[in-house]
Amino acid sequence: MRHKKFTIHCLLLTICCLLFAVSGCEGKVKEPSVAGAFYPADAKALREMVDGFLSAAEYKPVDGRLIALISPHAGYQFSGHVAAYSYRHLKERDIDMVILIGPSHYSTFTGVSVYTEGSMKTPLGKIAINKKIAKSLINEKANVAFYPEAFEKEHSLEVQMPFLQQSLKNFTIVPILIGSPTRESFQFLTEKLTDILRKNEKAIIIASTDLSHYHDYETAVSMDSKTIDAISRLSTEEAERLLSSGEGEMCGGFPVMFTMAVARALGATNGVVYKYANSGDVTNDKNRVVGYSAIGLYMSALTEAQRKELLSLARNTILHYVKHNEVLKAETKDPRLTANGATFVTINRHGNLRGCIGNIQPFMPLYQSVIRNAVSAASKDYRFSPVRAAELNDMEVEVTVLSPLVALQNIKDIKIGVHGLFIVSGENSGILLPQVATEYKWDVNAFLENVSLKAGLPKDGWKNSQLYTFTADIIK
Repeated sequence: MRHKKFTIHCLLLTICCLLFAVSGCEGKVKEPSVAGAFYPADAKALREMVDGFLSAAEYKPVDGRLIALISPHAGYQFSGHVAAYSYRHLKERDIDMVILIGPSHYSTFTGVSVYTEGSMKTPLGKIAINKKIAKSLINEKANVAFYPEAFEKEHSLEVQMPFLQQSLKNFTIVPILIGSPTRESFQFLTEKLTDILRKNEKAIIIASTDLSHYHDYETAVSMDSKTIDAISRLSTEEAERLLSSGEGEMCGGFPVMFTMAVARALGATNGVVYKYANSGDVTNDKNRVVGYSAIGLYMSALTEAQRKELLSLARNTILHYVKHNEVLKAETKDPRLTANGATFVTINRHGNLRGCIGNIQPFMPLYQSVIRNAVSAASKDYRFSPVRAAELNDMEVEVTVLSPLVALQNIKDIKIGVHGLFIVSGENSGILLPQVATEYKWDVNAFLENVSLKAGLPKDGWKNSQLYTFTADIIK
């Protein structure tokens, strides 16, 4: 009898535990802070408002992987119609994790705060936090920790969530607030997020920011156009310069800089501006406005037309420079080609190398990189004399567009014909493009030895050096 009572007691205890698992073991629920202020507190009204914004937003088909979105975070009556443009491009995509990055408006702290577990709630329901990923980001030595008070009143992430709930299904979030970032927090978090998104193509970053604040309409448009151009070109250098000089403004400047750094490291090629507006377009008060933008950061392959344009640009630049001793003046309106990129331009004659110069990091627009390197390949390669006019008729030109560098962990990962190699040892460095190993029929060991020699190191210098791989789009 005692055994039977014990069994029943265990059964009841098990049922209670199961009920607790359903209702209480999901962790703390972060209640909404700005429902009824920044957006409707009533679920039906909120759903109708968000759906209305989404249905009115124009969709621009873009090839390639969508890596990140930039969305405003003002009250929905001011910026909701702009935010909808970003989420319209997210709607119905196969996304299972959203990394939300926003600025801390109400709490001051050093580094970064990551909300690590539980869920966040809006009038439309709860969104689970990806506990495993969120906790993997915590590194107090790098000033990345969980400061609960930073999230108590914060709206920059919360206003994104109803749009997410009406755009995606079965997803988790990783909420991140940026305080005063340190060098350590920037480097650690960008590397971690890059690795996370590289391993999971169903993950995306959403950076929350408004643009210029409280200028007259014309000034705001002028300032914001510069900021948007820098973002869409993925120029972290120009974005940082604009923010430092005051020529541009973003209240979420640091979140956007984190996002751009991750996107570039992943191989993002260009940004697409979906929509720009400011509060003056809504209120008609154009004396003190706030700017809003919706932008997507993509990794897109070059189209055949773009490849032909770059190759033609390289050839025409060389012809013009050799004949007239001046740099060809050329422009393009193609956003893919105006985004920052890294290229090499190679000149061959009769199957022999005649010049090859390039840049490894994407610090200028792609088309300008081709122009610059075409001139340098024809006139500044120290291994050759400048190209002469008599050589132009039988000149062969090749443009190589480089992906970002990825630190090599194991030489077994090197793929001949796919990867190029970049080696760094102290002040010595050297690079070999993927096609070089193929042309010389090298195996991995020969490839490593020759990139070491290229850097002025011994053949086995690669064993004590930092190695990077990259891929390339080779245009002949």
